[in-house]
Amino acid sequence: MDCYKYMKNLFDQVSRDCSRAVTVAYSTSFSLATKMLHPSIRKDIYNIYGFVRFADEIVDSFHAYDKKELLDRFEEDLYHALENKISLNPILNAFQETYNHYGIDKGLVEAFMQSMRWDLDKKNYLTREDYKAYIYGSADVVGLMCLKVFVKGNQEQYEELKPSAMALGSAFQKVNFLRDLKADLEGLERSYFPEVNLSEFTDQDKTKIIQEIDDDFRMGLSGIFRLPDEARFGVYTAYKYYYKLLKKLKRTPSKKIKSARIRVPNYQKMSVLARSYVNYRFNLL
Repeated sequence: MDCYKYMKNLFDQVSRDCSRAVTVAYSTSFSLATKMLHPSIRKDIYNIYGFVRFADEIVDSFHAYDKKELLDRFEEDLYHALENKISLNPILNAFQETYNHYGIDKGLVEAFMQSMRWDLDKKNYLTREDYKAYIYGSADVVGLMCLKVFVKGNQEQYEELKPSAMALGSAFQKVNFLRDLKADLEGLERSYFPEVNLSEFTDQDKTKIIQEIDDDFRMGLSGIFRLPDEARFGVYTAYKYYYKLLKKLKRTPSKKIKSARIRVPNYQKMSVLARSYVNYRFNLL
């Protein structure tokens, strides 16, 4: 029996390692921020990221395959994993461990998968309601899953910090939309921003979007200060990365945003990390 338990533990560790590898490979910024979390929760954030990253890759990248079929199979395996607490897909096996350990609400997972399904064939978000619903499913719920880990399942803390976590998730997603405007429009034929004609994207349009993002960041930052110590520095680091990108987008003319992907070089990311650490170490957050 001990041998079987050892082999299951080994498989679970391999699954966690896979989620960590996915995070490091796909996102320099997120993986650096995650390394700033306490080791007791770091693996669980890798597990969440691996899950959402793979689902997103299905709808955004696998153009040579039947995306709907792949997403259907992925979703079937997902819910089997959540219920039975095991999956031969190591990414899903790692995610179910975090999901079950912290009691993550299944409705958050369902909302996320619904937004991924919209990405299969929904090209335009013409109303504010559609836009908000998509962002809730694709970003806010990811923030809420992470929050459940940060507060270690404490429901009272979770409810208190929930609005701030959702606002921060929204801010990150809207920055991504603005940064990836060219790729989304030309590569995927998607337009997320309602009431904006991206073929005639203007500085006025950009200013309006950035004001909305600034409002989200302000609300999100207020919640960061109230996070448990194990999570505060890592989340603050992610906030600083994204706010650095937003400041760069503010300085970039709308025509350039429409024609090129704006990014923060790795050396600037390391500078953000260093300054964030100084602020945290000397209690300047």
